Amino acid sequence: MKRRKRQASRHHGLQAVSLCISTTMVLILLGLVVAFVLTARNLSTYVRENMSVNVVLGDTVSTSDGQQLSARLQQQPYARQVRFISAEEALAIMTVELGADPVEFAKVNPFQAEIAIQLAANYANTDSLKRLAQTLKADSLVTDVYYAQDEIDAVDHNINYVGMVLLVLSALLIFICYTLISNSVQLGVYARRFTIHTMKLVGASWSFIRRPFLVRSIVIGFVSSLLASIVLVIIGYSLYHYQNSLAQLMSWTDVAITIAAVFVFGFAIMLFCTLLSVNKFLRMTAGELYKN
Repeated sequence: MKRRKRQASRHHGLQAVSLCISTTMVLILLGLVVAFVLTARNLSTYVRENMSVNVVLGDTVSTSDGQQLSARLQQQPYARQVRFISAEEALAIMTVELGADPVEFAKVNPFQAEIAIQLAANYANTDSLKRLAQTLKADSLVTDVYYAQDEIDAVDHNINYVGMVLLVLSALLIFICYTLISNSVQLGVYARRFTIHTMKLVGASWSFIRRPFLVRSIVIGFVSSLLASIVLVIIGYSLYHYQNSLAQLMSWTDVAITIAAVFVFGFAIMLFCTLLSVNKFLRMTAGELYKN
């Protein structure tokens, strides 16, 4: 009798370990998808915030007028950073880049004063930029407004494409997660289906019967989430040391969100699958148990 109990206990222990390992692997994949989504969002924000709109001022605009216009633009909600570049400063910059003084060839300074506006990420899209350009051109001090339209279109296209791919990948991953974990949980509950039926016969309530299974699923969910989080942190730490620039795309807040998502999903999927599996066998009659 004791030997049989030990064998049953060992069998249940192996099932728990197997379920814990499979759940951990699934949560690691889920965590990687969440981290990739957050990184893609941060990358999009970084690219958008580094796009600039160049406002060309007229030849007769003085430095003080240009600086005043820059100060007004800095107060606008679409402006993250505004920089006034005088005609002399533009000439000095281009002289360094070209390795020659353009005045020697043109006999005059060919550059005009301009204002470089780095946009807030929410305004760095095609529609907002068109409206912004029209507004800026209406100012009497402005002669032209230009920005990298092709780059904006490419960013919009890539973001939409990546968003669709991540949406499909997330849906597929959630389905795979549910299928794998649900099958593993059902195997564990199936092995104890006669115990469940015996407890029903002696008058135990459904909530009382479910309790040990739910507690077990919470423990497995916690251990699996903890192991998955450790693995994800190790992966992130390794990538950070391999490429330091990743720190700009993945903040500690994003790491915390990823780990929180792993724990929430780990607990939720384990409790949900366990509840469905236990209820399935609670509804069965004795004849149906033997058929299964």
